[in-house]
Amino acid sequence: MREKKDYIILTFSTTRSAMRFEAFAAENGIPGRTIPVPREISAGCGIAWRMDVGAYGEYRETIRSGGTAPEKVTAVKM
Repeated sequence: MREKKDYIILTFSTTRSAMRFEAFAAENGIPGRTIPVPREISAGCGIAWRMDVGAYGEYRETIRSGGTAPEKVTAVKM
């Protein structure tokens, strides 16, 4: 069985916002990837951004300063 890791999940109110964030992340070298929103998290759309906890700490200010702010930031074990 694979050991679960801690991740940060960024959720968005619309699919358009999630796609804009994905482009913003690529432009700014923010590591992570889009995933379906995990069942235990409710969100406005079904797409989320998953990233390592350490990477979130490093890129938090860049994410906050971007044009597409996440609706919610949640720590999960996956």
